[in-house]
Amino acid sequence: MLTDPIADMLIRIKNAVMRKKDRVSVPYSKMKERIADILKKEGFITDYKVEGEGVKKNIDIYLKYDEQGEPIINDVRKISKPGRRIYVSKDEVPWVKTGMGIAILSTSKGIVTDREARRLKIGGELICEVW
Repeated sequence: MLTDPIADMLIRIKNAVMRKKDRVSVPYSKMKERIADILKKEGFITDYKVEGEGVKKNIDIYLKYDEQGEPIINDVRKISKPGRRIYVSKDEVPWVKTGMGIAILSTSKGIVTDREARRLKIGGELICEVW
């Protein structure tokens, strides 16, 4: 039983990138699938696939590297933790690395990026930052 499954997913991705792996597998949840979908749309990963059935579902995340073999994901940082939730209003949504990275928020409209939260003029729980 994990205390923070989202942090576990992010650390698995970070460790796989550091070891130059081509993919990483994480246990399935709808929230993790949505985060993987955002990472794919923003160009941080190549693709992801949901494998298995029932309790044995996993998400296989295919990592992305540039022509020189350097990873596209330089770092990930979990912001809101189980012991301390961080909420931001629509005016406090942060810019990550002056727009080069993304922040992922859990809002009333679902899991969205910082840009989408600003466009929708909503705040929410700040889950993580990726750059």
